[in-house]
Amino acid sequence: MALPLPPGLTHAEVAFLAEMELVTVVPRQRLESIELLGGKTPPLRPPHRTDLPLWLALLLKKQRRANIVPPPWLHPSSLAEIIKRETKENPTAFSDPPPAPARADPSRPGIASRGGRDHNYYDEEEDGNSGGDVILLSAPFRPSCTADAPAGYLPYHWLEVAESLLAHAGDDVASLGATPSSSSSAGEVRGLLRDLVEVRAAKMRSSTSQLEGFGGGLMSLRGVGAMELAESRGFTEAARREEEEERGDDDEEEEEDDRVSDEEMGI
Repeated sequence: MALPLPPGLTHAEVAFLAEMELVTVVPRQRLESIELLGGKTPPLRPPHRTDLPLWLALLLKKQRRANIVPPPWLHPSSLAEIIKRETKENPTAFSDPPPAPARADPSRPGIASRGGRDHNYYDEEEDGNSGGDVILLSAPFRPSCTADAPAGYLPYHWLEVAESLLAHAGDDVASLGATPSSSSSAGEVRGLLRDLVEVRAAKMRSSTSQLEGFGGGLMSLRGVGAMELAESRGFTEAARREEEEERGDDDEEEEEDDRVSDEEMGI
């Protein structure tokens, strides 16, 4: 009989899902469109940039048929800014997730808006969807790992994407933001990522103390990444089980005290 699976996603499953994130590539060879389950990929025409899924970009990189453009949030200056924000400006909360991409409004030329109903994937009038059902942009479907992604914000799969790019496209990461007067190295990015992971892991561990409050407690997960959730699920559930056991012991002690009191009173 198969053993029961633990709740939630494993590290390998989270890393597999992160491979569907779109990244920007610079093709070195011409390549026609490829028919995938999600549709056709755009044709590759050097030196025009194209957005492709991470798994396909890594395959083309391995075959030396394309270079990967690291997202702006992986730049050393961006990581340093996020670390400063996490440690000094707001040491008790996680940094905000990237904002939703701006979407032009056809009724107002030259004006782009964010938030609300203005950045849905589809328009109700165009799709004939008059029932009020809208498809909002959510974290895994935002173009948050492409070259157009904003700097200073960590996307949902930031850790998995960063580790994949450093492992398989370290030379592209090293060239990120490099100028004739200054150079960036993959080792510098690794060091900043290591510091950022340690800072955010400490916040996750300290946040479990909020679960011990009256009524179960609450903790905010805004800005927490997918891999961080998978890694912290273990000690979060352990803290919850420990709290339930302590509460159960307290209830048993109260019941025992009530029983002794009733016996002393002859009830």
